Amino acid sequence: MTAAQKTPAAGLVPKVPVISARGIDMVFLKKQPGRLDPWLRKFGLPVAEPLGVHALDGVDIDVMKGEVVGLVGESGCGKSTLGRVIAGILDPTAGTFRFQGRAYDEMPPQERYRARVAVQMIFQDPFASLNPRKRVFEIIGEAPLVHGLVSKDKLEDYVDEMMLKCGIDPAYKQRFPHQFSGGQRQRIGIARALAVKPQFLVCDESVAALDVSIQAQIINLFMDLRRDFDLTYLFISHDLGVVEHIADRVVIMYLGRVVETAPTEALFDTPRHPYTQALLANMPRISTGKQAFGQIIGEIPSPLHPPTGCHFHPRCPFATERCRAERPMLRPTGPNSQAACHLIEETP
Repeated sequence: MTAAQKTPAAGLVPKVPVISARGIDMVFLKKQPGRLDPWLRKFGLPVAEPLGVHALDGVDIDVMKGEVVGLVGESGCGKSTLGRVIAGILDPTAGTFRFQGRAYDEMPPQERYRARVAVQMIFQDPFASLNPRKRVFEIIGEAPLVHGLVSKDKLEDYVDEMMLKCGIDPAYKQRFPHQFSGGQRQRIGIARALAVKPQFLVCDESVAALDVSIQAQIINLFMDLRRDFDLTYLFISHDLGVVEHIADRVVIMYLGRVVETAPTEALFDTPRHPYTQALLANMPRISTGKQAFGQIIGEIPSPLHPPTGCHFHPRCPFATERCRAERPMLRPTGPNSQAACHLIEETP
């Protein structure tokens, strides 16, 4: 049970998460069923069954209003897939979503439409995510015009305002994306998302493709926009240093599952899950002394054939027979903190 689900004290109204996900599964079929498969089965001939890539496996996550949640894990753990599912780009194989306490499936079409517009995504590659055939004015102004957020006669002033908010000179609005630097293109992507007046932004490795100095500028821009527009963020990253700086709470994923979640300071000070401990042990830090790094044993298992029990057990130095056979569930480990590890449960 998360902090948001606990029974409130008398006289207090419980806080409702902006985004709440329960039991989210996402399976991508590597081999689609063939047209001849029914005939092959009819005559008893062997048929290759579709292979499913288990990108997400029973993910639960809550994001409260005004919060910045950092989503961390190795490449291939399902971070970007979860971000795309939350943003409505992908439909999950199973599970339920709630926006401000209302299930998407229970909303009338118009309300569901508004809820989808309220959640926007900023992508990792600031060039591939922009249409190279459109000018910046069209890229930023198209969506608010289509959604009826601004009239055509006021569109130019509105686009200018969004560009200024994101640190871009409106004099450049008739230029194409290739005429900007990487940092400027990312600002254009942020302005495009901001133009539809979202409440929730999914930032998928939004600073990973930028130089370090530009990363700092974009992170500061995110913080300024959070204050000015009362935004909520899901900040996806593999860079623990960036997450430690920007996030209020951190969610750690491994092979499609959430293995630990805690407030940022608590997670970095006292990580509870062995995978989180290994990640933080290999985090580069500025210090005068020597720092020893050690690789996590083995490689991430294939999502085509994930391990039984705890997905991390083939690489965990503390794994037991129970870890190999039984899936650990998220259990409270402290205030607003949870971890999925049998060893924590067994520790007195």
